[in-house]
Amino acid sequence: MKYLAMMSLATAMIGISPAAHAANVQITAQNPVIELSISEQIESAPDTARFSTGVETRAPTATQALRDNSRQAKKVIDSLKELGIADKDIQTTGINLHADYEYDRENSTNRFVGYRVSNQVQATVRDIDRLGTILDALVTSAGATNLNGPHFSIDDDSAVKKLARERALASGKAQAEIYAKAAGYSGVRVLSISEGISSNSPYPAPEAAKMVQADASVPVAPGQVGTMVNLNITYEMTR
Repeated sequence: MKYLAMMSLATAMIGISPAAHAANVQITAQNPVIELSISEQIESAPDTARFSTGVETRAPTATQALRDNSRQAKKVIDSLKELGIADKDIQTTGINLHADYEYDRENSTNRFVGYRVSNQVQATVRDIDRLGTILDALVTSAGATNLNGPHFSIDDDSAVKKLARERALASGKAQAEIYAKAAGYSGVRVLSISEGISSNSPYPAPEAAKMVQADASVPVAPGQVGTMVNLNITYEMTR
């Protein structure tokens, strides 16, 4: 009996531009096939942190609220730059203006009190040891009224992905050979591979979850981040 399998020559779906197309090649398998889903996760210490911050202002008129907010937002952005964050790592993510109301309990109505403006900025810190200092300075000196994050990651995770792929392939082959030998075959050959990659949220690890404080009053625990490679592999059993 012949078995047909499709092998994609552009199986890594991460990082392929919309213009790229996979070329499919039809392969005929002479023997039974094994289909496996293999996941391998590598934990490593992050070297990058991303957070958002910003300011919110209120004023009787929309114009005044926006002007006040713009001055304070500029102060926050200038502070980020003074703290060593590069221009390319600072991005405005939202500016919102809306009417502001207060609930009047006596009359059970909403009373118009003016306008509210918020300006949100996302920043990427590439020196995690300074993260606590930066967060502290934004609130105490720059006047930031909110902070969200941080989200930890690895700036260049190509080496981690390579290791995860190698381990996943080795694990898949070992498992496939067990099935093949149990079925009376001597080995296996790969017919197709498809890949998916995901990053997991950081979690504490004994050797890495140390508080990064430096001379700041904001403690930060980077923990570790997990980079997972998921492979769907089809093998043909061989004699």
